[in-house]
Amino acid sequence: MADMGAFREAAIAWAAGGPGDRACELAGQLPVRTVVLLEGPSDAAAVDALAARRGRDLAAEGICVLPMGGATNVGRFARLLGPPGLGLRLTGLCDEAERRYYVRALRRSDAVRQGFFVCAADLEDELIRALGVSRVTELIRTEGDLRPLQTFLRQPEQRERTPQQQLRRFLGTKKGRKIHYGRVLTEALDPDDTPAPLAELMAGL
Repeated sequence: MADMGAFREAAIAWAAGGPGDRACELAGQLPVRTVVLLEGPSDAAAVDALAARRGRDLAAEGICVLPMGGATNVGRFARLLGPPGLGLRLTGLCDEAERRYYVRALRRSDAVRQGFFVCAADLEDELIRALGVSRVTELIRTEGDLRPLQTFLRQPEQRERTPQQQLRRFLGTKKGRKIHYGRVLTEALDPDDTPAPLAELMAGL
């Protein structure tokens, strides 16, 4: 039986230049009503974790959480999945530095821009600010990564960065770490401390 994961993979393959028949077929079977366009898998991990904490099954609601593999791909996904293509509702998160790609892509595809929410630097930065440096450091200790963090902080180039900037850089130093901590940091949030872009995205779904 087809599931939302199959649709997500079919949509990614379509955007990469493959045929769109399978994505179109699955969109009707499931059915899919909304696609959450995210830059990468760490953002998807955070969105999935927050939905789970709130007792929501996004796939069952017809919502596909889709990491695009980079902000510059948003135009392709918006064209295929939005009004010019499957006609699905599009929403998602973007970083302030990548906003221009989203604005241009959504304008070209006649998609609604109000459904996209902007993180000041990126979602990891938002989560670190929401939790605080001490709490994030404690979570890193709990996850068994304190020694790698201490080694990282001894690097000369880290001396000029703030503790928050150091933690943000640390999360991106090893493959898979951002994805893992996207989930861990989100699960540690108090409900009232959810970063505004993430909270607004979830409220709009």
